[in-house]
Amino acid sequence: MRQSLALRQQLGIAIDSEIADRVKQHQATIARLKGARAAAATAGIAPAAEPLVMFAQGDSWFDYPLNGNAISLTSTDIIAQLQGMGTTNPVIANIAHYGEASTDEMGLPKQQRMIELLRDPSNWLGRGKPDAILFSAGGNDIVGDQFCIFLGYASAGEPGLEDQRFQEALGIVEASYNDLFAFRDLYAPGVPVFAHCYDFPLPTGTPAGCLGPWLKPSLDYAGWNFTQGTAICRDALLAFRTLLQGLAADAANLFFLVDTQGVLDASDWANELHPYPPGFSKLAAKFVDALRVVFPGRI
Repeated sequence: MRQSLALRQQLGIAIDSEIADRVKQHQATIARLKGARAAAATAGIAPAAEPLVMFAQGDSWFDYPLNGNAISLTSTDIIAQLQGMGTTNPVIANIAHYGEASTDEMGLPKQQRMIELLRDPSNWLGRGKPDAILFSAGGNDIVGDQFCIFLGYASAGEPGLEDQRFQEALGIVEASYNDLFAFRDLYAPGVPVFAHCYDFPLPTGTPAGCLGPWLKPSLDYAGWNFTQGTAICRDALLAFRTLLQGLAADAANLFFLVDTQGVLDASDWANELHPYPPGFSKLAAKFVDALRVVFPGRI
């Protein structure tokens, strides 16, 4: 018991340290940009195009420290790819961490971290706040050992996806998104939110190193084969996209859905939930397209 608690404490400290290091690197980039702008003004030179400055909160699609299923010296996720894209590369303070559900991302400790980030002027350029918030959430609320909760039993003639139970789970995800909008209105009014809807996973049973698999064990337990399980996962993700489309349709939310479904080919998937780096690059390109609509000429 004591050993388990000590390990959890050490893990929490390591996560906090990693995110603090990312924020420091982000602040160093902002300081360089401010210095370059000041030098250009002193020399009477037109400043370089100002990049989009954003912050990202999310799960493993924004924080994936692997290259496929192998340990990597650098992350290969959407944010890692996005920061090297565009005519003018965006600058992103990434406070995402893999494995978090939407309720973790919008829990009290994470909201306090976001408040600290927003209130520190060393994180932002002239406006004193980010141009946009990038959000990746919902997958970890559903997949994993708890995935079996939302499945019917094939032997009992039940539907693959038990709609009422699954909709109730989506309600928790919706609450997290709505709380994000309320948080934004309070601490970063007028800043748009961009989020994705994942892509259709394949329940192959392939893990990511020592993590996973997240789908096949539950599907096997409920009696569904690969073809049936693939269709069940697709239905679940379509329902998730419908939820986010509804949130994006409400102009008051200032929320833009980046449609990432149907982007990845079977060969792009490294495991049940994550693509190889080229796949993450395809997904990041969808964010570039969405950001260009809202911020023409800025990326």
